[in-house]
Amino acid sequence: MGHDAHCVPRPAGAAGAAGSGDDALDHEVEEVIAAVLTASRMLVGVSARALGRTAPSLTLPQLRALVVLDGRGPVKLAALADALGVNPSTALRMADRLEAAGSVTRQANPGNRREVVLSLTDRGRGLVAQVLADRHAEIATIVSRLPADRRAGLVEALRALTDAADEPPVAPRPAPPPEPSAP
Repeated sequence: MGHDAHCVPRPAGAAGAAGSGDDALDHEVEEVIAAVLTASRMLVGVSARALGRTAPSLTLPQLRALVVLDGRGPVKLAALADALGVNPSTALRMADRLEAAGSVTRQANPGNRREVVLSLTDRGRGLVAQVLADRHAEIATIVSRLPADRRAGLVEALRALTDAADEPPVAPRPAPPPEPSAP
């Protein structure tokens, strides 16, 4: 199936005058949006499969919270809510569930007893490591199907996209070691 099969028609009047340079630009932008949405759908699927294989009772938003805690260390509940783009009451309910599952601990902030500070437990850190390793392996399989000359262009395009979104980069890391073979 070619790229045109994924194009979604624009509503009438969505672009400038017919034949203008704006139409070509609008079409180009729409093509980029369609490609990003398709890639996003694929990556969410990769994450969901990795999560399902590792911790089926954990939701993607909960995993996201654990990843934030893993990357930032102990954080105040309000900072976690901000990082996740949710309101503090939603973050609190999520923290309750993650604490009940043994993935996070919650303590009063020594500097302000009204604030709650969340930290990953060893179990939570292990879950994050397992899910990310599984996700890494599946993405490595997908990327290995790309011809080498297309990979460089993909890296450049994805970095430009994540820079535009102010998303902090993930450092490249070696692939996880292969599973030991049975004796």
